[in-house]
Amino acid sequence: MLEILEFLRVEPAAAIAAAGVLGLLIGSFLNVVILRLPERLEYRWRLDALEVLQGEGSGDAATVASAAAAGTPGTQAAPPGLVMQRSHCPKCGALIRAWDNIPLLSYLVLGGKCRACKTPISKQYPLVEALTGIATALCVWRFGVGFEALMAMGFTWTMIALAGIDFRTQLLPDLMTLPLLWAGLLLSLLPLWATPTQAILGGAIGYLSLWSVYWGFKLLTGKEGMGYGDFKLLAALGACLGVAAILPIILLSSIVGAVLGAALLAFRGRDSQQPMPFGPFLAAAGWVYLLFWPNIKPWIPLFS
Repeated sequence: MLEILEFLRVEPAAAIAAAGVLGLLIGSFLNVVILRLPERLEYRWRLDALEVLQGEGSGDAATVASAAAAGTPGTQAAPPGLVMQRSHCPKCGALIRAWDNIPLLSYLVLGGKCRACKTPISKQYPLVEALTGIATALCVWRFGVGFEALMAMGFTWTMIALAGIDFRTQLLPDLMTLPLLWAGLLLSLLPLWATPTQAILGGAIGYLSLWSVYWGFKLLTGKEGMGYGDFKLLAALGACLGVAAILPIILLSSIVGAVLGAALLAFRGRDSQQPMPFGPFLAAAGWVYLLFWPNIKPWIPLFS
Protein backbone atom coordinates (compact mmCIF):
# COMPACT_ATOMS: atom_id res chain seq x y z
CA MET A 1 0.00 0.00 0.00
CA LEU A 2 2.80 2.40 0.89
CA GLU A 3 4.50 1.60 -2.41
CA ILE A 4 1.32 2.49 -4.31
CA LEU A 5 0.98 5.79 -2.47
CA GLU A 6 4.60 6.65 -3.15
CA PHE A 7 4.14 5.83 -6.82
CA LEU A 8 1.08 8.08 -7.01
CA ARG A 9 2.98 10.90 -5.32
CA VAL A 10 5.75 10.84 -7.90
CA GLU A 11 3.37 10.24 -10.83
CA PRO A 12 0.70 12.98 -10.59
CA ALA A 13 -0.95 12.00 -13.89
CA ALA A 14 -1.52 8.47 -12.58
CA ALA A 15 -2.82 9.83 -9.29
CA ILE A 16 -5.30 12.12 -11.04
CA ALA A 17 -6.48 9.28 -13.30
CA ALA A 18 -6.88 6.92 -10.33
CA ALA A 19 -8.85 9.59 -8.48
CA GLY A 20 -11.11 9.97 -11.52
CA VAL A 21 -11.85 6.24 -11.58
CA LEU A 22 -12.51 6.27 -7.84
CA GLY A 23 -14.85 9.21 -8.36
CA LEU A 24 -16.82 7.30 -10.98
CA LEU A 25 -17.34 4.45 -8.52
CA ILE A 26 -18.30 6.82 -5.71
CA GLY A 27 -20.64 8.63 -8.10
CA SER A 28 -22.53 5.40 -8.67
CA PHE A 29 -23.08 5.13 -4.92
CA LEU A 30 -24.03 8.81 -4.64
CA ASN A 31 -26.84 8.14 -7.12
CA VAL A 32 -28.18 5.59 -4.65
CA VAL A 33 -27.90 8.09 -1.79
CA ILE A 34 -29.64 10.83 -3.78
CA LEU A 35 -32.54 8.57 -4.72
CA ARG A 36 -32.98 6.42 -1.63
CA LEU A 37 -32.01 8.55 1.37
CA PRO A 38 -34.97 10.99 1.13
CA GLU A 39 -37.41 8.07 0.83
CA ARG A 40 -35.95 6.39 3.90
CA LEU A 41 -36.01 9.62 5.89
CA GLU A 42 -39.63 10.34 4.97
CA TYR A 43 -40.56 6.77 5.86
CA ARG A 44 -38.88 7.20 9.26
CA TRP A 45 -40.63 10.53 9.82
CA ARG A 46 -44.03 8.97 9.14
CA LEU A 47 -43.23 6.13 11.54
CA ASP A 48 -42.21 8.60 14.26
CA ALA A 49 -45.35 10.68 13.67
CA LEU A 50 -47.59 7.61 13.94
CA GLU A 51 -45.88 6.52 17.16
CA VAL A 52 -46.46 9.99 18.65
CA LEU A 53 -50.12 10.03 17.62
CA GLN A 54 -50.71 6.57 19.02
CA GLY A 55 -48.75 7.30 22.18
CA GLU A 56 -50.74 10.46 22.97
CA GLY A 57 -53.91 8.44 23.24
CA SER A 58 -55.85 11.39 21.90
CA GLY A 59 -58.50 9.21 20.36
CA ASP A 60 -58.14 11.02 17.06
CA ALA A 61 -58.63 7.88 15.00
CA ALA A 62 -59.02 9.84 11.78
CA THR A 63 -55.61 11.46 12.19
CA VAL A 64 -53.93 8.14 12.95
CA ALA A 65 -55.65 6.49 10.01
CA SER A 66 -54.58 9.33 7.75
CA ALA A 67 -50.96 8.97 8.85
CA ALA A 68 -51.10 5.25 8.21
CA ALA A 69 -52.58 5.76 4.77
CA ALA A 70 -49.71 8.14 3.94
CA GLY A 71 -47.39 5.15 3.86
CA THR A 72 -46.30 4.38 7.40
CA PRO A 73 -44.95 0.90 8.23
CA GLY A 74 -47.63 -1.70 8.09
CA THR A 75 -49.21 -0.26 4.96
CA GLN A 76 -46.20 -0.41 2.65
CA ALA A 77 -42.76 -1.98 2.59
CA ALA A 78 -39.84 0.05 3.87
CA PRO A 79 -37.82 1.74 1.12
CA PRO A 80 -34.63 -0.08 0.11
CA GLY A 81 -31.48 0.57 2.12
CA LEU A 82 -28.43 2.41 0.84
CA VAL A 83 -26.05 -0.54 0.79
CA MET A 84 -27.58 -4.01 1.05
CA GLN A 85 -30.43 -3.96 -1.48
CA ARG A 86 -29.42 -4.34 -5.11
CA SER A 87 -30.39 -1.73 -7.67
CA HIS A 88 -33.33 -2.47 -9.94
CA CYS A 89 -35.22 -0.90 -12.81
CA PRO A 90 -37.94 1.36 -11.37
CA LYS A 91 -40.22 0.46 -14.30
CA CYS A 92 -40.08 -3.33 -14.58
CA GLY A 93 -38.32 -4.19 -11.32
CA ALA A 94 -35.56 -6.21 -13.00
CA LEU A 95 -32.41 -6.43 -10.90
CA ILE A 96 -29.40 -4.61 -12.34
CA ARG A 97 -26.60 -7.09 -12.95
CA ALA A 98 -23.03 -6.19 -12.03
CA TRP A 99 -21.90 -5.78 -15.65
CA ASP A 100 -24.84 -3.44 -16.27
CA ASN A 101 -23.83 -1.27 -13.32
CA ILE A 102 -20.37 -0.13 -14.42
CA PRO A 103 -20.26 3.68 -14.11
CA LEU A 104 -20.75 5.48 -17.45
CA LEU A 105 -19.67 2.45 -19.52
CA SER A 106 -22.84 0.42 -18.89
CA TYR A 107 -25.03 3.41 -19.71
CA LEU A 108 -23.25 3.82 -23.06
CA VAL A 109 -23.31 0.08 -23.88
CA LEU A 110 -27.02 -0.18 -23.07
CA GLY A 111 -27.81 2.92 -25.09
CA GLY A 112 -29.29 4.60 -22.02
CA LYS A 113 -32.06 1.98 -21.70
CA CYS A 114 -32.94 -0.86 -19.32
CA ARG A 115 -31.73 -4.17 -20.72
CA ALA A 116 -34.98 -5.91 -19.75
CA CYS A 117 -37.78 -3.47 -20.66
CA LYS A 118 -35.94 -0.87 -22.76
CA THR A 119 -37.24 1.98 -20.59
CA PRO A 120 -34.92 5.02 -20.86
CA ILE A 121 -32.55 5.34 -17.91
CA SER A 122 -32.54 8.71 -16.16
CA LYS A 123 -29.69 10.93 -17.30
CA GLN A 124 -29.05 11.67 -13.63
CA TYR A 125 -27.03 8.45 -13.36
CA PRO A 126 -24.28 9.21 -15.90
CA LEU A 127 -24.28 12.92 -15.06
CA VAL A 128 -23.66 12.33 -11.34
CA GLU A 129 -21.04 9.68 -12.09
CA ALA A 130 -19.20 11.90 -14.56
CA LEU A 131 -19.43 14.94 -12.30
CA THR A 132 -18.09 12.99 -9.32
CA GLY A 133 -15.26 11.51 -11.38
CA ILE A 134 -14.15 14.91 -12.71
CA ALA A 135 -14.51 16.68 -9.34
CA THR A 136 -12.58 13.93 -7.52
CA ALA A 137 -9.76 14.09 -10.07
CA LEU A 138 -9.61 17.86 -9.63
CA CYS A 139 -9.19 17.43 -5.87
CA VAL A 140 -6.02 15.40 -6.42
CA TRP A 141 -4.86 17.82 -9.12
CA ARG A 142 -5.29 20.69 -6.66
CA PHE A 143 -3.98 19.14 -3.43
CA GLY A 144 -1.81 16.23 -4.56
CA VAL A 145 -1.80 12.84 -2.85
CA GLY A 146 -2.28 13.13 0.89
CA PHE A 147 -4.62 13.85 3.77
CA GLU A 148 -5.81 17.19 2.43
CA ALA A 149 -6.84 15.64 -0.88
CA LEU A 150 -8.67 12.88 0.98
CA MET A 151 -10.63 15.43 3.02
CA ALA A 152 -11.34 17.46 -0.12
CA MET A 153 -12.73 14.36 -1.80
CA GLY A 154 -15.02 13.65 1.16
CA PHE A 155 -16.15 17.27 1.09
CA THR A 156 -16.78 17.03 -2.66
CA TRP A 157 -18.84 13.85 -2.42
CA THR A 158 -20.95 15.35 0.35
CA MET A 159 -21.60 18.48 -1.72
CA ILE A 160 -22.69 16.43 -4.74
CA ALA A 161 -25.04 14.27 -2.65
CA LEU A 162 -26.59 17.28 -0.90
CA ALA A 163 -27.00 19.17 -4.17
CA GLY A 164 -28.66 16.18 -5.83
CA ILE A 165 -31.04 15.58 -2.94
CA ASP A 166 -32.01 19.24 -2.68
CA PHE A 167 -32.51 19.52 -6.44
CA ARG A 168 -34.87 16.53 -6.46
CA THR A 169 -36.73 16.99 -3.18
CA GLN A 170 -35.89 20.47 -1.78
CA LEU A 171 -34.53 18.75 1.32
CA LEU A 172 -31.09 19.15 2.91
CA PRO A 173 -30.99 16.32 5.46
CA ASP A 174 -29.62 17.05 8.94
CA LEU A 175 -28.13 13.57 8.65
CA MET A 176 -25.56 15.09 6.28
CA THR A 177 -25.32 18.81 7.04
CA LEU A 178 -24.75 18.44 10.79
CA PRO A 179 -21.96 15.83 10.54
CA LEU A 180 -20.31 18.10 7.96
CA LEU A 181 -20.51 20.97 10.45
CA TRP A 182 -18.90 18.89 13.21
CA ALA A 183 -16.25 17.56 10.81
CA GLY A 184 -15.31 21.13 9.90
CA LEU A 185 -14.98 22.10 13.55
CA LEU A 186 -12.86 19.03 14.34
CA LEU A 187 -10.61 19.52 11.30
CA SER A 188 -9.96 23.08 12.45
CA LEU A 189 -8.05 21.62 15.40
CA LEU A 190 -5.29 20.49 13.01
CA PRO A 191 -5.91 23.10 11.44
CA LEU A 192 -6.76 22.12 7.85
CA TRP A 193 -8.60 24.91 5.99
CA ALA A 194 -9.49 27.09 8.97
CA THR A 195 -8.33 27.69 12.53
CA PRO A 196 -10.72 26.92 15.41
CA THR A 197 -11.66 30.59 15.76
CA GLN A 198 -12.31 30.93 12.02
CA ALA A 199 -14.33 27.71 11.96
CA ILE A 200 -16.51 28.63 14.97
CA LEU A 201 -17.19 32.11 13.59
CA GLY A 202 -17.80 30.63 10.14
CA GLY A 203 -20.40 28.21 11.48
CA ALA A 204 -22.18 30.87 13.54
CA ILE A 205 -22.12 33.65 10.94
CA GLY A 206 -22.97 31.22 8.13
CA TYR A 207 -26.13 30.16 9.92
CA LEU A 208 -27.15 33.61 11.16
CA SER A 209 -26.60 35.33 7.81
CA LEU A 210 -29.17 33.25 5.94
CA TRP A 211 -31.40 33.06 9.02
CA SER A 212 -31.53 36.88 8.99
CA VAL A 213 -32.30 36.98 5.27
CA TYR A 214 -35.04 34.38 5.75
CA TRP A 215 -36.81 36.34 8.50
CA GLY A 216 -36.34 39.69 6.80
CA PHE A 217 -37.89 38.34 3.59
CA LYS A 218 -40.71 36.67 5.51
CA LEU A 219 -41.55 39.84 7.45
CA LEU A 220 -41.60 41.90 4.25
CA THR A 221 -43.49 39.47 2.01
CA GLY A 222 -45.14 36.95 4.29
CA LYS A 223 -43.42 34.19 2.30
CA GLU A 224 -40.57 31.80 3.06
CA GLY A 225 -37.66 32.45 0.71
CA MET A 226 -35.56 29.43 1.74
CA GLY A 227 -35.48 26.53 4.15
CA TYR A 228 -33.62 25.91 7.39
CA GLY A 229 -31.47 23.33 5.61
CA ASP A 230 -29.84 26.18 3.69
CA PHE A 231 -28.84 27.82 7.00
CA LYS A 232 -27.26 24.59 8.21
CA LEU A 233 -25.44 23.97 4.94
CA LEU A 234 -23.87 27.44 4.95
CA ALA A 235 -22.97 26.97 8.62
CA ALA A 236 -21.24 23.70 7.71
CA LEU A 237 -19.39 25.39 4.85
CA GLY A 238 -18.30 28.16 7.22
CA ALA A 239 -17.07 25.62 9.76
CA CYS A 240 -15.08 23.77 7.09
CA LEU A 241 -13.67 26.74 5.19
CA GLY A 242 -13.67 29.54 7.77
CA VAL A 243 -15.56 32.77 8.26
CA ALA A 244 -13.74 34.44 5.34
CA ALA A 245 -15.49 32.02 2.98
CA ILE A 246 -19.03 33.10 3.90
CA LEU A 247 -19.31 36.25 1.79
CA PRO A 248 -17.66 34.77 -1.34
CA ILE A 249 -19.88 31.67 -1.13
CA ILE A 250 -23.05 33.76 -0.79
CA LEU A 251 -21.94 35.98 -3.67
CA LEU A 252 -21.00 33.11 -5.98
CA SER A 253 -24.13 31.08 -5.19
CA SER A 254 -26.40 34.10 -5.67
CA ILE A 255 -24.86 34.97 -9.04
CA VAL A 256 -25.11 31.39 -10.32
CA GLY A 257 -28.65 31.03 -8.95
CA ALA A 258 -29.81 34.28 -10.55
CA VAL A 259 -28.28 33.41 -13.94
CA LEU A 260 -29.64 29.86 -13.94
CA GLY A 261 -33.06 30.99 -12.72
CA ALA A 262 -33.30 33.60 -15.48
CA ALA A 263 -32.22 31.01 -18.05
CA LEU A 264 -34.89 28.55 -16.91
CA LEU A 265 -37.54 31.25 -17.08
CA ALA A 266 -36.42 32.32 -20.55
CA PHE A 267 -35.80 29.00 -22.25
CA ARG A 268 -37.95 26.46 -20.42
CA GLY A 269 -40.89 28.58 -19.34
CA ARG A 270 -40.40 27.73 -15.68
CA ASP A 271 -43.09 29.20 -13.43
CA SER A 272 -41.64 32.21 -11.60
CA GLN A 273 -43.66 31.19 -8.52
CA GLN A 274 -42.18 27.69 -8.50
CA PRO A 275 -39.54 27.46 -5.76
CA MET A 276 -35.96 26.77 -6.81
CA PRO A 277 -33.67 25.04 -4.32
CA PHE A 278 -30.74 27.15 -3.17
CA GLY A 279 -28.72 24.26 -1.73
CA PRO A 280 -27.14 23.16 -5.04
CA PHE A 281 -25.81 26.69 -5.60
CA LEU A 282 -24.39 26.87 -2.07
CA ALA A 283 -22.77 23.46 -2.51
CA ALA A 284 -21.26 24.40 -5.87
CA ALA A 285 -20.00 27.74 -4.54
CA GLY A 286 -18.43 26.05 -1.50
CA TRP A 287 -16.63 23.55 -3.72
CA VAL A 288 -15.41 26.25 -6.10
CA TYR A 289 -14.17 28.29 -3.13
CA LEU A 290 -12.22 25.33 -1.75
CA LEU A 291 -10.45 24.52 -5.01
CA PHE A 292 -10.26 27.76 -6.97
CA TRP A 293 -10.77 30.82 -4.77
CA PRO A 294 -7.12 32.00 -4.88
CA ASN A 295 -7.34 31.90 -8.69
CA ILE A 296 -10.66 33.71 -9.11
CA LYS A 297 -10.37 36.17 -6.21
CA PRO A 298 -8.30 38.74 -8.18
CA TRP A 299 -11.03 38.88 -10.83
CA ILE A 300 -13.73 40.00 -8.38
CA PRO A 301 -13.44 43.75 -7.59
CA LEU A 302 -14.97 43.37 -4.13
CA PHE A 303 -12.12 41.08 -3.03
CA SER A 304 -9.18 42.20 -5.18
